[in-house]
Amino acid sequence: MAFKLRYTGIQVRDLDQSLEFYTKILGMRVVSRVKVQETRGEFAVVRCEDCDHYLEVNWYENRQYRSGDELDHLAFEVDDLNQALTKLAEKGVKPVSYTRESPRSRWTYITDPNGIWIELFQRK
Repeated sequence: MAFKLRYTGIQVRDLDQSLEFYTKILGMRVVSRVKVQETRGEFAVVRCEDCDHYLEVNWYENRQYRSGDELDHLAFEVDDLNQALTKLAEKGVKPVSYTRESPRSRWTYITDPNGIWIELFQRK
């Protein structure tokens, strides 16, 4: 089972200000921007030209931030989410959330030993 690092998710205090930095200062472009009712937040995907890896910039309403909270999660693509979860369960790793689904993908989260959330997703 191959795990392919695809993107990094960070948390920000001000989404518009952060997007201005990543686009106008670093030259990235906004690929998408989505409101998420479940978290009462919003996220945007930004990427550099000719780059496979991208940055997911997450903002959550009423979030109390501490220094060090900025890393939201790492995301790995898998060919078969169910198979990946079975292999991980054999090693004692269990999901920390339910499996979600969109028209283009299925995903869930595990954590590393330090509590960092890792998204596992499968494209449809």
